[in-house]
Amino acid sequence: MTQPILKLEGIEKSFGNNHVLRSVDLDVAPGQSLVVIGGSGSGKSVMLKVALGLMTPTGGKVLFDGHDVTNSTGKTRESMRARIGMLFQSGALFDSLTVWENVAFRLINADGVKRSDAKERAIATLKKVRLGADVAGLYPAEISGGMQKRVSLARSIISEPDLIFFDEPTTGLDPITADAINDLIVEQVRGLGAATVTITHDMSSARKIADEVAMLFEGRIIWRGPASEVDHSGHDHVDQFVHGRAEGPIQPAL
Repeated sequence: MTQPILKLEGIEKSFGNNHVLRSVDLDVAPGQSLVVIGGSGSGKSVMLKVALGLMTPTGGKVLFDGHDVTNSTGKTRESMRARIGMLFQSGALFDSLTVWENVAFRLINADGVKRSDAKERAIATLKKVRLGADVAGLYPAEISGGMQKRVSLARSIISEPDLIFFDEPTTGLDPITADAINDLIVEQVRGLGAATVTITHDMSSARKIADEVAMLFEGRIIWRGPASEVDHSGHDHVDQFVHGRAEGPIQPAL
């Protein structure tokens, strides 16, 4: 059996009396696409931040490529992050940088790649997400929301990472553009052979990009299974969520 690239073991995270994560166990293997679904406030974003090392868990372990990185800092943490790509929910592009500078940000600022070489690699990566060289010199404000999301995707894959996190990758996009982004994610991830962890509440996105789906509810993973089974899981909470019903064990956050 392939060793997971990322493994969360019994992860707890509390903020005072607010227990956000309650013994979360989760793993993803190289080349596997795992989608974590769950409503607002279920703990998805906190789980992602713990996995990335942006937050230290209250309890439990984070293992990356078999090594315990729960409390690691400095070079150990940096070497881990060098193997990880991230697509943020808002895109998180730098307004003051051109498209190619956004895509090449890590290469220039962390990897010490010459600007001319970084620009060449950025333009080649933009091509992979169906954006031409004519876009490279524009600023984020000069392109559409869908194009901004593709630029963010290009930035997340330019260093050919082993693990990519996608945070609500289709938020704010119309259904057609969202579907195109999902297609690009599947295509690029398969091309890299990377493991991916996506958090989303967009079920059409989850069905398209996932090998497996896990549901986080009240800080716990309550179900995990193949994406093909998510519509008939036999689990009341999962069924209510994936079919978008107000009635059921999950109370709407009003």
